[in-house]
Amino acid sequence: MPLAIKIENLYKEYRLGLVGSGTLYRDLQSLKAKITGKEDPNSIIGREQNKDFKSTILALNDINLEVEQGQVLGIIGMNGAGKSTLLKVLSRVTAPTKGSIKYRGRISSLLEVGTGFHHELTGRENIFLNGAINGMNRSEVSLRLDEIVDFAGVERFLDTPVKRYSSGMFVRLGFAVAAHLEPDILIVDEVLAVGDNAFKEKAAKKMKEASEGEGRTVLFVSHNMDSIESICPNAALMSKGTIIGEGSSKDVINQYLHQEQIESERYQGERSWSDSEIPGNDKIKLESVSTVNSKGKVVKQTNITEEMTINFEYEVTSGDVPIGFSMILTNNQNVILCSMDEHIDYDWNKQPNHKKGKFINSCRINPNTLNAGFHNISIWCYSPPLNPNTAPHVLALDVLSFEVIDNQIPGSVRGSFPYDWMPLPATRPKLFWKKKKI
Repeated sequence: MPLAIKIENLYKEYRLGLVGSGTLYRDLQSLKAKITGKEDPNSIIGREQNKDFKSTILALNDINLEVEQGQVLGIIGMNGAGKSTLLKVLSRVTAPTKGSIKYRGRISSLLEVGTGFHHELTGRENIFLNGAINGMNRSEVSLRLDEIVDFAGVERFLDTPVKRYSSGMFVRLGFAVAAHLEPDILIVDEVLAVGDNAFKEKAAKKMKEASEGEGRTVLFVSHNMDSIESICPNAALMSKGTIIGEGSSKDVINQYLHQEQIESERYQGERSWSDSEIPGNDKIKLESVSTVNSKGKVVKQTNITEEMTINFEYEVTSGDVPIGFSMILTNNQNVILCSMDEHIDYDWNKQPNHKKGKFINSCRINPNTLNAGFHNISIWCYSPPLNPNTAPHVLALDVLSFEVIDNQIPGSVRGSFPYDWMPLPATRPKLFWKKKKI
């Protein structure tokens, strides 16, 4: 098969908190080096990190990748691995610092909720706008309009400004537009996680059809390994801006899960951050997270029959801020097990204002709730009301992990069952059965 994408020696460099090189002199140095074809003296590419480059990071570090026409390739990796940066460079949202990318055909991408949408325009107007951006004329878009609207399920709201759409409607319409305007290469980021299960299945089916039936190339980034394995025959694993694994999805996923488990085990029991790394913004800062047992002792693991409490400390640096917290638990297959929301204790949009100061929140997980294995904690802090453009105060993903073990002691849902559970369930709650003769 001919190649649809060929990436050679691709680098993307960012300077934290700086515009350009930081000074006019260094900008001129870099410009001269570019004109003369010499190495940029202000670039970290090809050099070791030192104090001269402490504010410079390589989001992409010597990426080499070939994607065949008609291939569906999954791109996986932990947060900060460079997946989204790679897609943005491929989509020409941002330019590479060094290296080359060669394409065959037209690219359509869906990188975030509402990509390419103008919030004041209606759904119908945004469909035609996106068609024009993709090089299609009005009559070509009109031929596909009904199909796009039907796929997105927004017929009732088609002539409503998209600023009034929910995040799910944004994603459905954005994906429908990107997938139906006949791109040769379709690039899809994690945004499908916002959609409901029915839409995810429909989107997955559409991506398969685009590849198998129409010969289009699809690049798909997701943290859901079930989606990657079911949609993508092959995958690439990224870590620290570099591709460290390629091959069948099953093999690459196993490599990723092993890497993630090692990474998760680095932060168990308790975690805090330095001032420069602390999650948060100018209103809320997350200071520490810990897992403790019923006696208040910090623990890295708990038996399935014991309760565990997750504590997190935070500081409110700007007073009178209405905030709410959510915690999300995932297992090592990145399956979301549950979301524990603080706002259930209050009427929505009536969360109490916080004064300045330090606080501690605790959330107890009852015995016989989770299954054996490693579990990851993510914390989200926000101010209501929420909409697709609201940025959270804190979005701390996989900040801490803990292990649930099953010692097969009495009192669990296992009872006296002596064998392994097959298939392995994501959770294992102890429910109550009642039987009577009728």
